[in-house]
Amino acid sequence: MKGRAGRARLRGDGVLAQFVRFVLVGGSSNIAYALVFFLLHSRGVLAANVAGVVISTALANELHRRLTFHASARVHWFPAQWEGGGLALVGLGLSTASLALLDLWLPSAGGAVQAILVVAVSALVGVLRFLALRGWVFS
Repeated sequence: MKGRAGRARLRGDGVLAQFVRFVLVGGSSNIAYALVFFLLHSRGVLAANVAGVVISTALANELHRRLTFHASARVHWFPAQWEGGGLALVGLGLSTASLALLDLWLPSAGGAVQAILVVAVSALVGVLRFLALRGWVFS
C-alpha cells in the first residue's frame, strides 16, 4: 500500500512530484544528448554539440510539457519549445560566461575546476529553469 501511495503522489501536480519528474526528464535528455554527440562526433565537435543540444532540449521541453507539468492541454508545442528553448539558451550563456570569467580570474584553473564550476552552474540553472517552467511556461 505504501508503494502504491508513493507512486500516486509522484504522478500528482505537487512541487515535489514535478521536481522528481523534472530531474528524471533531465537525466533522460542528457542521455539523448550523449547519444547524438557520439553519433555525430566524427562530423566535428561543434556540429555534434549543437545537434545534441537542439535535439535533447526539444525532447526535454516536450517531455516536460506532457509528463513533468501535465500541460499538454494548456500549452501547445511551439510556445513550449520557444520559451523552454530560450531558457536553455540562457543556461548555456550562463555556463559559458562562468567559464570565461574563471579563465579571466584564475587562468591556471584546470579541467577539474572548470568541470566543477559547470556542474555547479548547471545545477543552479536547473533549479531556476524548473521554477521558470513551472511558474511561467507551463502554468
